[in-house]
Amino acid sequence: MKLNRSLAVVFITALLAAPAFGHGPNDPPHQNLAMGDFKLESGEVIRDFAISYTTQGSLNANKSNAVLMVTAIGGNHHRIDYLIGAGRALDPAKYFIIATDAIGNGLTTSPSNSKLQPGMQFPKFNIRDMVNSAQRLAKDKFGIDKLVTVIGASMGGMQALQFGVSYPDMAQSLVAIVPLGRTPAWTTNVLELTRQVIMMDPAWNGGNYAASAPPERGMRMWARLLFSEIVRTPEQMQADFPNNFDTIAWQSGLADNLWKRIDARDWVYQTWAYDQHNLGTTPGFNGDYFKALKSIKAKTLILAGGGDLLNPEANAQEAAQYIPDARYVTLKTRTPLGHWSGAGATAPEIELQNREIGAFLDIVTDNGRKLK
Repeated sequence: MKLNRSLAVVFITALLAAPAFGHGPNDPPHQNLAMGDFKLESGEVIRDFAISYTTQGSLNANKSNAVLMVTAIGGNHHRIDYLIGAGRALDPAKYFIIATDAIGNGLTTSPSNSKLQPGMQFPKFNIRDMVNSAQRLAKDKFGIDKLVTVIGASMGGMQALQFGVSYPDMAQSLVAIVPLGRTPAWTTNVLELTRQVIMMDPAWNGGNYAASAPPERGMRMWARLLFSEIVRTPEQMQADFPNNFDTIAWQSGLADNLWKRIDARDWVYQTWAYDQHNLGTTPGFNGDYFKALKSIKAKTLILAGGGDLLNPEANAQEAAQYIPDARYVTLKTRTPLGHWSGAGATAPEIELQNREIGAFLDIVTDNGRKLK
């Protein structure tokens, strides 16, 4: 039986999003590091804070093979699984991979799971707060002073660049996939649309809803908007849907499959953090964005896709121009995929990322000799 093309695309999209829903029995176990009261850059505190993470591989005796993975918006520690495994860029036989969960993703302490500051009582946080929690995990839990790389996609790529500014001597390299160095008006405009479709649902109730009664209508529209428009491109849509009417059923499938991907309040809080992001506002740089970029000591690989409607490619290109030791790669094999190009969405993009990142890390580690 031949599967209708639009249904096939819905199925593939659901598979790509599936890690956000759960954790397989053969996956590395969830772990948590309790940090007590975690002070934010704003001066506010997340009470009884714990960061969630998983690990793959083994930390070697001199702790020289550690990789820190930081998480995309709305994602979790599975976000770059397509780069992890035997023969891939991040091979657990070679590296000790710490995959973290960002503040506000529902696994690390978040508005949706905090017992002491639930829902809208949760303090606002920023990207640097996420970076600081991940750095403390690597340092305090594992005693790591030097990381082979800090790697992430989307908001994870933003955290990777921020790590290079905030902790210039701790990371030998950075791998930032579809990142921003500072959030432009366009991106905040897009994220505000996603917030408004949630908040216009009467069930939102100012964010004061029971877990059993989420703003489902708003989140269904959120799923349609985010996964059918924001992370894709017209060229990709045309390739996937030669019959334009097939997109109607496809959108409905997105809503059915993805509206529970993240708690609505967690999404709103993470997007607020996204809005604030600017490397130049790191303490000590007085708002000078280009000075912050130039301060990065780590070898840097930036990969971004053309036509990105969430994190415009020009922003990533500009960052690469000012970071002293940066390489820039365009994620395009056939059709521009926009933000989706950094999601491990297609076999050609997966192959391209693994090849480029693997070769980059071979240079960083002198073909593994620095790991011994």
